[in-house]
Amino acid sequence: MATKKKSSTRKTSVYRLNAPAEPGLDLRALVSPRYKDREGFTTTPVDHQGVTGLLVTGSIARERAAWCDPLAELTGIDVQVAGRTSSGMLLVRVDWSVYAVTYGMGHHMIDPARLDLGFGLRFALRSLDQDAVSLVRRHLMDARGRTDENSTTRGGNLRDLGNEWVGSIVSKITGRAIDLPLTHTVDGSRVLGVSCTDTSITLPLGLSPQQFMHDLRVIEDACTQPAPLPGLESLARVRSLRRRGGTVLVQELDAELDRRLGDPGVPGVALNLPGECAAFAADVRAVRVTRGSRAVDVDDVDTLDIEDIRQFCCDRPEGRRLQALRDVRVQLFSDESCTEPLSPPVAGHRWITAEVLSGAAHHFYWQGSWYEIGAEFVEALKRDITEVLHRPYKVTLPAWPKGKDEGWFNEEAAGQPDYDLFDKKTVRTKTFRGGGLEICDLLGPEGQLIMVKKADSGSSGLSHLFAQARTAIEALRYDVEVREQFLARVAELRPDLRPEDVLATPTVVLAIRLKYGIPITAASLFAFSQVSLLQTDVALQGMGAKVEVVPIHA
Repeated sequence: MATKKKSSTRKTSVYRLNAPAEPGLDLRALVSPRYKDREGFTTTPVDHQGVTGLLVTGSIARERAAWCDPLAELTGIDVQVAGRTSSGMLLVRVDWSVYAVTYGMGHHMIDPARLDLGFGLRFALRSLDQDAVSLVRRHLMDARGRTDENSTTRGGNLRDLGNEWVGSIVSKITGRAIDLPLTHTVDGSRVLGVSCTDTSITLPLGLSPQQFMHDLRVIEDACTQPAPLPGLESLARVRSLRRRGGTVLVQELDAELDRRLGDPGVPGVALNLPGECAAFAADVRAVRVTRGSRAVDVDDVDTLDIEDIRQFCCDRPEGRRLQALRDVRVQLFSDESCTEPLSPPVAGHRWITAEVLSGAAHHFYWQGSWYEIGAEFVEALKRDITEVLHRPYKVTLPAWPKGKDEGWFNEEAAGQPDYDLFDKKTVRTKTFRGGGLEICDLLGPEGQLIMVKKADSGSSGLSHLFAQARTAIEALRYDVEVREQFLARVAELRPDLRPEDVLATPTVVLAIRLKYGIPITAASLFAFSQVSLLQTDVALQGMGAKVEVVPIHA
């Protein structure tokens, strides 16, 4: 039997830290305080054949593993197994930075405030082969708050792993790297597999001190490249600032949002429907906003105003408003008396979206976290949204005066020749029980599915509208019972329309009235509404539908 050749590398996790690589730097300052002087952990300076840094090792021992008690309860047997968690971390000075190389649970010993967030993805965008990506995890910036993870065993192009890239934040990407002069690939016989998250890189590193330091310098050189590799540029457009609570940037952004919460006249703050509430929006009959014993009830999501939430924090001293907003809870109910909850109580700050411009940087607060969007993305977003908004349409809609509700407007529009009212004419099936599913508000002259929304309070109403459009088309396309009930109603009201006129290539008309009837442009729509609209357009096109946006004037 052939003897297995001893490997010269070992798969290792690497983090880069926000600290100057200066000889006088005390590396102990980069260690999480809870591990510096913890019993069972030691810190030892290292200066060995070119490797200079600090070694932190230790373990946490338990007389009984945490799983012993539940297993004993299930079996009636006294389970006695010791538990031990081991951790190792080597902090190393390289030419320009300090790196943390971790083993076991060693990553827990890094002070989170010191992590260079974005390091892992920066390396990925400058080292991965665009045609050999095997896994992508991304978060969509829309009302659904959805996280997608797509993978393939063979590896392929990014487009093979999903095409809904508008406004998505990538948190993990795995694949094969291009030719990097690392120890693992020096003989040309092995490919280099790399897994990258926002904060880390996992890849094989050389085992000898010389090979190890050489590989870290290769990583450092790759990260200094000025631009992502061709085909990977789209992943660099949106950067999450999640877990940056200790950084100066997030502290400054939080302070600005806190200031705006105290001044209703300051623009750039609006409502946004949280992802965990989007699925219930169509069935809402009441919304309750609470903080402690104080409560405010609102008729539904459409009438919920930002002031209904901000009133719970605006009277707080500056610097304490955002924290007060985090203590607010907003819950959706299916009955007017707020006794039948639809959603869990959601923290108030997750209902707020904000935009902050700072020089060339464009920052957004969404779903309780900050994001940074590059100038290239903002320009691309403006260009794409302008194309959607300028598409021709054939429907005509009346004016919507201030003070009139959506029901009044729909009846006015349905009074036109060849327009029919479908508002509140819900379809009820085994899937859509209870409040049922509202396919559209109006049926247009050529079978257009017209969905109407007033968006006075920011992006919340539009998030509801876009979610309704997706749900309606998905149901008509995939649910036979929904399709049959809807077509039966169309035949009853409009016998001149054939089923194929309505559903062969359905036209979804998003009819929108902004605050005081201002025009719908790339400038007047909140950035997250632009992202959600583009994602809706992509999703509906994928289901064979066309999207038209029609402004409603006051």
